[in-house]
Amino acid sequence: MAERFVVIMAGGRGERFWPQSRQAMPKHLLPIVGDKPMLAQTIERVVGVVPLENVMVITTQTQLDGCRRACPGLPAANIIAEPMGCDTAAATGLAMLLVKQRSPSAAFAMLPADHVIHATAKYQKQLAVAFESAESADVLVTLGIKPTGPEAGFGYIQQAGLWKHVGGCRVMAVKRFVEKPNLKTVKGYLAAGGYFWNAGMFVWRVPVVEAAFREHAPELHAGLARLEAAAKSAGGWAAALTQLYATLPKISVDYALMEKSTNVVVVPATFDWDDVGAWPAIAKHFKPDAAGNILRGAAMVEDGGDNIIVSGDGHLTAVIGASDLIVVHTPEATLVVHKDNAQEIKALLKRLADDPTKRKYL
Repeated sequence: MAERFVVIMAGGRGERFWPQSRQAMPKHLLPIVGDKPMLAQTIERVVGVVPLENVMVITTQTQLDGCRRACPGLPAANIIAEPMGCDTAAATGLAMLLVKQRSPSAAFAMLPADHVIHATAKYQKQLAVAFESAESADVLVTLGIKPTGPEAGFGYIQQAGLWKHVGGCRVMAVKRFVEKPNLKTVKGYLAAGGYFWNAGMFVWRVPVVEAAFREHAPELHAGLARLEAAAKSAGGWAAALTQLYATLPKISVDYALMEKSTNVVVVPATFDWDDVGAWPAIAKHFKPDAAGNILRGAAMVEDGGDNIIVSGDGHLTAVIGASDLIVVHTPEATLVVHKDNAQEIKALLKRLADDPTKRKYL
């Protein structure tokens, strides 16, 4: 069997989980769901599909130390920091170059660091099917999540019929990708059938994704070629990234490659999946009290229901006579917001960023 790798993208800011999630310690470095950082949980899930030494993490300079602490078993050389974020196509290109350096024809997966998946055995089986599919033909493989309801916050993948059976699974050809359609359109998709959520999980062989960059994103491909050449010089990867990474076009891998490619297939995922995009989403992962409150840490509710209370460092946070609130206490900041307004956290963070006296709370 050809060598396989997993590259985990761990550079997001997790803004909607403020104030627990901060610039240097964002969502994927926290135990938002579970008792370990989400990045550590992601690594544990993929070991078994690939050996630990073949797992790499791409993060930011700000989060580098946090990533090292979150996954102490990972070789230090396997955690690579981008000098700045250049979106997911550049991160994919960097991953391609890093894997290519170790094994020029290997298959590798690009996975987010911060998703919740409980059915590990089923996940590992279907990730292995994605690898086998990528190794069997010149295709770009994605794992598609069957929608559980009309969700306008996700991208969608429309399948175009059976591609072939792989490892006992039906792998489907992909007709198109649609980036976050409106709710009316989504309801039509669900009524028609044949659509999956795009969870941003991809598997491909180095030569195949390199050819896709060359064909569909020539400017990015040229920049990656310069980066690869510079890394082979005496300065190595650190100097090459510092010198050239900022010159790469900033574009998502969906726009750069997936929406333009005709050789895409999808493995229909049957494992549970949640991207836990904001505080209200954690409720389904914890057992509530009799009044529907989710209480984490030293938290109490008197005469109130359906609250989410998260309190750290032994600090008691109590809510009396209120319902449908999110209250998150940290040593530096405390958040109180109605569940219906949880998405407005990002607007608050913009105000913090615009105020020099409050930027320290980001």
